Amino acid sequence: MLVVLGSITIVAWQIWNRFTNYFSWPTTTSIVVQYVENIEFPAVTFCNLNRFQAHAVANLSIVFFLWSIVAGVLRAFTIDKFSQELTDFLQGHQNFSIKEFTRNNGFYLNNSTLLECDFFGQPCYPEDFEHVFTEYGNCFTFNHMDLPARRRVSLSGRGLSLLFDIKQAQFTDDPTFGFLDAGIIYVVHSPKEPPRFDGLGLSTPVGMHAHAAISQQKTVIQEYPWGECNPNIKLQHHKIYSTYGCLQECKARHIQDKCGCLPFLLPDNVELMGLCTVGTHNSTCPVPCEETDYPTTVTYSSFVNEKALKFLSTKLKRSPEYVRQWGVECGVGEKRIKTKSPTSQVSALTIGVKVMRENLVYIDIKYHNLNYKMTRQQKARSVSELLADIGGQLGLFCGASMITVIEIVEYVFTNFCWLCIFLLLKAPEMPQWNIPAQNEQTDKKGIQEC
Repeated sequence: MLVVLGSITIVAWQIWNRFTNYFSWPTTTSIVVQYVENIEFPAVTFCNLNRFQAHAVANLSIVFFLWSIVAGVLRAFTIDKFSQELTDFLQGHQNFSIKEFTRNNGFYLNNSTLLECDFFGQPCYPEDFEHVFTEYGNCFTFNHMDLPARRRVSLSGRGLSLLFDIKQAQFTDDPTFGFLDAGIIYVVHSPKEPPRFDGLGLSTPVGMHAHAAISQQKTVIQEYPWGECNPNIKLQHHKIYSTYGCLQECKARHIQDKCGCLPFLLPDNVELMGLCTVGTHNSTCPVPCEETDYPTTVTYSSFVNEKALKFLSTKLKRSPEYVRQWGVECGVGEKRIKTKSPTSQVSALTIGVKVMRENLVYIDIKYHNLNYKMTRQQKARSVSELLADIGGQLGLFCGASMITVIEIVEYVFTNFCWLCIFLLLKAPEMPQWNIPAQNEQTDKKGIQEC
């Protein structure tokens, strides 16, 4: 009897532990590296660190401050110090639109700024890039979502090569607002997601050759209660859910509710005049159930050297006029560059190298290996595993199987039913045993009296 009671106690304790563990919703994480013959190339968004053309903002210094406010919706920014100056500017320029001003006078992409573009041995052109507004003004995305077919690569070490001319003399930003750099900033992201530069942007200064080695990493998260994702969330202005897109839409709704307008950097923009302080807003955006990231490792080398100057001059078919114009702007006369004297030739060569180092940016983006890493969050225990574990505990300590359990339940249930039936049938007869009849008591009293 003690053995039976002990076994039943242990089984009950084990079953309780199994149920407690299951309802704590445990998970496991598996990481698999999958090699493939070809792999989808990501989207890459490029921006010039100098946002505006110098001639357009020569007499509108307030534009830098206005842009800082617009871009400040994506990060913390204080405007109390300049609010009066901005209010005066808006009152004097009723029809001014920072969106149109940025589109027309910001960084542009054409054959003069994109000197060379090559994707896996095939030439690409400015028309292959899609314009997008970010906190850096006009930006351009390669391999964007609207393409009919995604670009893929079948060989590691080759990918996208670009040579930019940022035209540093034409584009400038106000250094008083912290815009001190010159070069290209870019971000590698999924074609299904908007570009996010905050904390993820990769900068390449002028006169440098950036070698970016990328890898693809996919993440799958379980839905609640095992994980934190919610597959039922749909975004209004993004086809695919992402945490960044969710935060943008939450921020847009909050600003629109408070001010009645929206900066054009946010989705569903409604651009109205006026100055408004929205304060802070707390929002909850869960992680996506599926996400693709592109971790990037970047190395740099100096660009260009003097031996490469003639090669690039011939390849680009633009160096003599370009160098001559730059030399005039720097105070170097055209006669000095045109002369054939050795000293002047050295000066022209030096000027050419300086021109390219102060304006050209070379970027190579390629896969390190033709594989992707899949990180998958999985349920640590399924319902079938729970039942199998409980059955194992019953068999180990009680020698019971599912049939045994069913027979025990059937036995208890059957006996309980018979007991109920017995009690229901006997219940009407019980008063006759305990309560004597009134007539019998009267007869007994009569006999005693006689």
